[in-house]
Amino acid sequence: MEGDSALGSVKMGRDAEFQGVMPVRGKILNCLKSEYDVIFKSEIITDLLKVLGCGVEIQSKHNKELSSFSLEQLRWDKIVICTDADYDGFQIRTLILAMLYRLTPSLIQEGKVYIAESPLYEITYRKKKEETFFAYDEQEKSEILSRFPPGSCTLQRSKGLGENEPEMMWQTTMNPKTRRLIQVLPDQAEEMASVFDLLLGNNLQGRKEHIEKNGHLYIELLDIV
Repeated sequence: MEGDSALGSVKMGRDAEFQGVMPVRGKILNCLKSEYDVIFKSEIITDLLKVLGCGVEIQSKHNKELSSFSLEQLRWDKIVICTDADYDGFQIRTLILAMLYRLTPSLIQEGKVYIAESPLYEITYRKKKEETFFAYDEQEKSEILSRFPPGSCTLQRSKGLGENEPEMMWQTTMNPKTRRLIQVLPDQAEEMASVFDLLLGNNLQGRKEHIEKNGHLYIELLDIV
């Protein structure tokens, strides 16, 4: 989970019989650019790795507390990254993926890593008994609104995870029957390596060119007053 603020709602909304949650408390280290001595001094990264239980796939004198990698020791069937649907949330998600890609790549190869989709809009139909629907993109928002008479629905941008009620967190993020997960597929590894190198690596010129070419696609995500 992204941050302590979301932890309360998630803990109250989850099924504690099979779901564990851990907040990452903001942006973690960029593991693609950091040396191992710096990575393993990061409390949040070492705590995350200990919670996973499977160790790491690199040999370094700096990771003595972490055992050598063993997929059989992984404590969880799925590793689900859950962040806000905004710029900061996307960056935190990318940094967590970069950490897993560098330290435990087999978790991606074995299809254990997922991203939880967060809804962009909350739509409430006000006639008779109130009904609430969640839209995950603009097209889905339009499709939901088209089902009801004009003016009969309340539309609001979905709040950050920390402001969601436990019931909403269960329905949209935790409930295996209604949540939406994106599996990080093994055949994406090569493309992922290229993107990570571009966005998080030392290719400053490539990053500048990428922003100049594609930056306009993300203007609506910027928090500008």
